[in-house]
Amino acid sequence: MLLILAAGLTLSWVAAAQTSPYTPKDILPPAKRAATVKITEGPALELFRNNEAIIRWTSTNPGGSDEHFGLVHYGTDPEHLTETAKSHIRLNQEHPYTVFRVRVEGLKPGTKYYYTVDSMQANGESDGVKSSVKHFMTP
Repeated sequence: MLLILAAGLTLSWVAAAQTSPYTPKDILPPAKRAATVKITEGPALELFRNNEAIIRWTSTNPGGSDEHFGLVHYGTDPEHLTETAKSHIRLNQEHPYTVFRVRVEGLKPGTKYYYTVDSMQANGESDGVKSSVKHFMTP
């Protein structure tokens, strides 16, 4: 119902609430998984401040679930990357590429860190891509 009043007076309306038995997954099913996911840019240190760093990389769109995580496996020994940082991302299935940014916290000053990156769906299924080992030095 829409009620329009004279100029200078309040405009008000009443809308009926509707519910639906459908979920977003019923309306927009997951996109087809990519046959091969490739890192097309990076990974690289995008920002460092205080005791945290942001690692950024771009990959071809992995498809599948809209809910993904970017992962950074890191440590001070390139053979034992025992720490993991992750960041949630919602894929835009219309784009051919996905940009991942992961914040790594609790870093020590004057330390060389090694890292690799990969990504996975929210259910834990890997996207099948992993970078080579990279490194950065904290100030």
